[in-house]
Amino acid sequence: MRLSNSPAPSYYAATADKVISKDRAPLQGAAQADVVVVGGGIAGASAALHLAKRGYSVALLEARFVGYGASGRSGGQTIFGLAAGQKALAAQVGPADARRLFDLSVEALDCTQELIRDYGIDCDYQGNHVHVATKPRHVRELQDWLQELHEEYGYESPRFLNRDELQGHVRSDLYLAGLLDPRSGHLHPLKYTQGLASAAEREGVRIYENSQVLRYVSGAPTGDVMVHTASGQLTCKHLVLCGNAYINGVAPALSRRILGVGTYIIATEPLAPGRAATLIPSNAAIADINWILDYFRFTADHRLLFGGRVSYSAMDPPRLTESMRRRMVRVFPELHDVKVDYTWGGYLDITMSRAPDFGRLAPNVFYLQGFSGHGMSLTGLGGKLIAEAISGTAERFDVFSRIPHRDFPGGNLLRRPSLVLAMLYYRLRDLL
Repeated sequence: MRLSNSPAPSYYAATADKVISKDRAPLQGAAQADVVVVGGGIAGASAALHLAKRGYSVALLEARFVGYGASGRSGGQTIFGLAAGQKALAAQVGPADARRLFDLSVEALDCTQELIRDYGIDCDYQGNHVHVATKPRHVRELQDWLQELHEEYGYESPRFLNRDELQGHVRSDLYLAGLLDPRSGHLHPLKYTQGLASAAEREGVRIYENSQVLRYVSGAPTGDVMVHTASGQLTCKHLVLCGNAYINGVAPALSRRILGVGTYIIATEPLAPGRAATLIPSNAAIADINWILDYFRFTADHRLLFGGRVSYSAMDPPRLTESMRRRMVRVFPELHDVKVDYTWGGYLDITMSRAPDFGRLAPNVFYLQGFSGHGMSLTGLGGKLIAEAISGTAERFDVFSRIPHRDFPGGNLLRRPSLVLAMLYYRLRDLL
């Protein structure tokens, strides 16, 4: 499996093949649209959908197929909050904007469920998510976090679970306590992404697959933007860049501010429904709160889906399936004899601060990127906010654009080695 090329066959691809096989032709020749969206993940599909609903003619360009990137192969967990954490955000943008950002992250959960309901997207959505503690200091961190959520952010949905209460959600001796949020949950990310794209098409969006953007040119006398692929050109009034980890050379200013990190997941063979219910009685999604975290959940056909390895070096870890299995069996020793049917991985994009990076490269060139592992719902809301901004109401989008961002240090040559060294500190901290 090589991260730089096609990802390994995933459980998601195997169970959404009828959707993936839909033929969408590449862009050929010259065409026009009010808005061109680059990137066929959740952010791009949501932006296209919400713009089309507002009456814009929209074309979406995807380099491979809709859902190819992180949107279509992630852990599928829909979670409140941002990866950067509220204290870090408050230090960067002030407490008032930090509160607005948090409220928007909660709205993103509602936005996801509204899109699923309004467009009849069959994506195996299930409510409940639990953050779990693996050591005593994590228990204190969860308690402090709950107090912050209730008292500073008015988010009353989560509740603390002691060790006995946690058994009603995940039965593993590894965990000491948990923080349950019924408003968060999990879904089949590829079905959801493809469902959004199909909904956008029903609203009139033209989607071109196998249409990698090579460059764009803006600032022509008319103010239009010309977007070039290998076999065609699209002229538009507004451009929306949602390439994230795969933006590559299309926008160098953006690619310097993000780094593609390899993430990995395994899926077991199907378990008997009763056996699955014994392990995760509430069918919640589970994630620990280590820096290099483990996360897992059951799929609709009762496979345990388990993620927990990352690579900052752009190289796959050795003996990946075996190492992932060991992590899984550490959580559930009773699964030592269960077969792993799928192992896959790919890039997601992170920023230096782990905060999302929304903004403009020109008055009519917008972008979304840097979700840093918290994008399953926030990407959908990001697309909605871009549609608002292009329509002339940018206040909510601009809350995100006020978050400061820096390039990763070291340039193209040293940025990865520098990050690998920095991550050693966090790996050691997880062990303490």
